[in-house]
Amino acid sequence: MGILARDTPLREKDFFATSPLMIFPRTQGDFSVYLKIKNNFVLYSNASTTFTEGHRQRLYDHGVDEIYILTDQKSAYEQYVERNLGEILHNENLPMTERAKVLYKSSVDIIKQTFEERLPTCLDRRHFDRIAHFVEQGIGFLAKDGSLKSMASLINHDYQTYSHCVQVFVFTTAVLHTYEMPRDEIIQCGLGAMLHDLGKARIPRRIITKPGPLTKDERQIINQHPLHGVAMTAQAPLSRQAYNAILFHHERMDGGGYPAGMQGEDIPLPVRVLSVCDVYDALTSDRPYAKKITPFEALQIMRDDMEGAFDQRVFKRLVMVLSGAEIV
Repeated sequence: MGILARDTPLREKDFFATSPLMIFPRTQGDFSVYLKIKNNFVLYSNASTTFTEGHRQRLYDHGVDEIYILTDQKSAYEQYVERNLGEILHNENLPMTERAKVLYKSSVDIIKQTFEERLPTCLDRRHFDRIAHFVEQGIGFLAKDGSLKSMASLINHDYQTYSHCVQVFVFTTAVLHTYEMPRDEIIQCGLGAMLHDLGKARIPRRIITKPGPLTKDERQIINQHPLHGVAMTAQAPLSRQAYNAILFHHERMDGGGYPAGMQGEDIPLPVRVLSVCDVYDALTSDRPYAKKITPFEALQIMRDDMEGAFDQRVFKRLVMVLSGAEIV
């Protein structure tokens, strides 16, 4: 299909824009691609077109830096991205910021869908497989230099459980990459991080969104979410490492956490990493009962006001990772 295939009467509100680098040769998308020429939208390729090298070359030759897809075909585009996620994240021709945006937005969308569509029932295999796919591909991307810096600008500081899960996964993975840990272990820990707050789907929303302090009874209810999370993932093919992350991410080094009151190095190392990242992300996000604070302020509070709660060696690695990404 040539560049000037046909004009359409559609308006800008009917489209969303994306990078032409998202068009991969030898792939097929169930969505139409449009170009914006002056104030007109021009059909470039029809739905179900198998993209070729020529499609992308013509875009390059004409200096096209954005393509447009109909908003009512957004679901088809997202499925296309999911199928081709590995190629997107490891395509060095695609700017790191674009790849980070794909990983972050797609991961948030799938976790949000999981919370809204399937829960509070058990996590089914189809949803689990989709999440695992994003985790595996994301871990490879987050091992690249500059990846966390690119992700940092996308972090949503308006606290939502689903975005929080993704952000904790990102920070946890970045810190775990500083250890000599086999990739399959990082994947399992990453799955645990992505699913660590799944059990909150069984907590009444009035408690999750309460703007003031929780009562003793409400605190006891919300403290059950790790146990709910384990129950909800009981049918998923998770390792002990992943279950440890879901069950013990609120344990503290001084024994002041829950649900088991574990202490010190009885808490597995990946869980100690997750717990530090979990608190850091919460403090730097707007929550119903507290306004966000800066990364520097969050680290100060964790160091000075939560003394004894965290593994200081892990805490220092988080500071190092955040500094390397120019977040602090």
